[in-house]
Amino acid sequence: MEVAAIKTREEALAYGLSFPNTYQDAPFHDGNWQLVRLKGSRKAFLWTYWRNGYINLNVKVDPEWRDFWRDAYPSVVPGWHQNKEHWNTIILDGTVPDKEIKRMIAESYGLVKEK
Repeated sequence: MEVAAIKTREEALAYGLSFPNTYQDAPFHDGNWQLVRLKGSRKAFLWTYWRNGYINLNVKVDPEWRDFWRDAYPSVVPGWHQNKEHWNTIILDGTVPDKEIKRMIAESYGLVKEK
């Protein structure tokens, strides 16, 4: 399933779920937090939540690329409520190109799958 654009939580979740062996989870009994996890390990690679008027996506990031993404886009910031060295937050405010959002989600999937 190819997602043309990522502007909403539903589009981000659909893209995350397009990777093999994934499922959606709401672990905190709070519908605001929707995650995409790997079957088996249960490790999350995509966190979605509403904050400050925007949907936010938390993605795992290679520390070597962490600052590149943060410097390239003001709407990519240290991971909210997560380890700032290994996670970035993408604020879906329309300023980060879809292809870059997809690339960051795909990289997060790859990093979590490797573990």
